[in-house]
Amino acid sequence: MVRRVPLIAAVLLAVAVLAAPAIAAGKPGYPDKVTWSGGLWQVKTSSSAVGPGPNVFAKANVSVDASGFLHLKIQKDASNRWTSAEVIGPTSHGYGTYSFTVATRLDQFDPNVVLGLFTWSDKAPYAHREIDIEAAKWGNAADTTNSQFVVQPYDKAGHLVRFTSTSAVRTLQRFEWRAGKVVFTSTRLDTGAVVASYTYSGADVPKPGDERVRLNLWLFQGAAPTNGLPTEVVVESFVFAP
Repeated sequence: MVRRVPLIAAVLLAVAVLAAPAIAAGKPGYPDKVTWSGGLWQVKTSSSAVGPGPNVFAKANVSVDASGFLHLKIQKDASNRWTSAEVIGPTSHGYGTYSFTVATRLDQFDPNVVLGLFTWSDKAPYAHREIDIEAAKWGNAADTTNSQFVVQPYDKAGHLVRFTSTSAVRTLQRFEWRAGKVVFTSTRLDTGAVVASYTYSGADVPKPGDERVRLNLWLFQGAAPTNGLPTEVVVESFVFAP
């Protein structure tokens, strides 16, 4: 996952990350799970830096609280390394509407912090079937925008649109994926106002396959936060509608 730009594409009472053998419904190699939004989500872990970033991903950075909200964190581990968070959904949904209710301000991130809400397939066709909503400045503190909608590959004309998230604490981040088009919207839930929207209907709309929903919180180019502080994002729910 490359970025200025997107990816190849976080406490309250926490429900502990569950350890269990990897299952066929998810990606092999990530045995840790959390139950959230009606499904069993895999927790990405790594002992060394991997993409995106590269970053070290730790299960300690993922939890679900007593209200059923997902928490993703960037923080230092016992070895003083900055570590990130990612979860992977249990199934491929394909065409439909993907809705993420976020309960954290997206306009206050450190310039090196990236939040990704996206689909991803480990298989290469259709640019890994990656569709992204991302909150990030990609290391540029002077950028007046802080978020983007993307249909991969990001570097083709019309595939990436930048916008500025507002100060609302609760927002609805959504994309509707249909044959031939992807419709993105970002809405603040305190007023119902649409912050940004975009429709991509070009030739690179992916066809469904073995993509999974993913959410991650990570550091651009693996660089430490410029403010030296941890970051936490709360996501109330993910809902898919065919």
